[in-house]
Amino acid sequence: MISLDDVERAARTIAGRVHRTPLLGSASLSERIGAKAFLKAELFQRTGSFKVRGALNRLAELSDDERAHGVITISAGNHAQAVAWAAHEQGFDALVVMWQGADALKVAATKGYGASVDQEADGPVAAFARLEELQAETGRTLVHPFNDEAVIAGQGTVALEILEDNASPDVVVVPVGGGGLVSGIVTAVKARRPDARVLGVEPELSTALHDALAAGHSVPVTPRSAADALSGPFAGENAVEICLRLGLESVLVTEDELFEAFRWIYGRTKLAAELGGVAGVAALLAGKAGVEPGQNVVAVVSGGNIAPKQAAAILGS
Repeated sequence: MISLDDVERAARTIAGRVHRTPLLGSASLSERIGAKAFLKAELFQRTGSFKVRGALNRLAELSDDERAHGVITISAGNHAQAVAWAAHEQGFDALVVMWQGADALKVAATKGYGASVDQEADGPVAAFARLEELQAETGRTLVHPFNDEAVIAGQGTVALEILEDNASPDVVVVPVGGGGLVSGIVTAVKARRPDARVLGVEPELSTALHDALAAGHSVPVTPRSAADALSGPFAGENAVEICLRLGLESVLVTEDELFEAFRWIYGRTKLAAELGGVAGVAALLAGKAGVEPGQNVVAVVSGGNIAPKQAAAILGS
């Protein structure tokens, strides 16, 4: 189980190799929700999302022998790009399991960072089986996208920056896929500010962590949301344990609410976020976050890797 010490250690490990992303005040969002709203702009991070934080922290743990054999991971795109870039920067090989139908631009970017990509699987569920097969065959070290403690600690460094730039957030709203980002954030926020609320937001069509919290353990789901960055077929057991212990709140948003948030954030803030990255904003705009007047609210905009065709279709609808 990770602690604030682990997150602070991760911050020292990745210092100077990631961008310190801005915390942007939004008068428009503040007026809309009746509270002081900020956007943590992780879409400006290296490789276009928060994922590089956890990847760098995990890769820093590898032994010389593990580096020689290379690493393997699985991802719809953001974690794939992060691991590919981080491995290339440190001079060793990465193999990424994706799946048929994964965003072509994210696949191309992953290859462009130097990784090999396997797309034998026909979807995210089958891809995890393919991952196990390839890991056994190759002897590579797994860099799990959301169930590795070093990865979770790395993602939690987002919260340290929020806490430093806005010392008293009352509510932090976080998009959720497999739970790595939100479990790292809730660890740091609750340690520094126990009374603050941390809210995880998932699409109604991809409910891995929401269902796990209800069940008390990870359960399989079939993700169907257009927000491919939030397409975890299950939540990580480590993430579930952290979120249950620290009292994470969970809420679901519809596809239409995601699309509306995407159009709103593009039009009002000029941020070219990806669909999954605006899930927290969607919950705020839909009145699902339980925000009270006068509170300080931070929504994490977790990534900006979206295909132009998808962006154009949403903006034009």
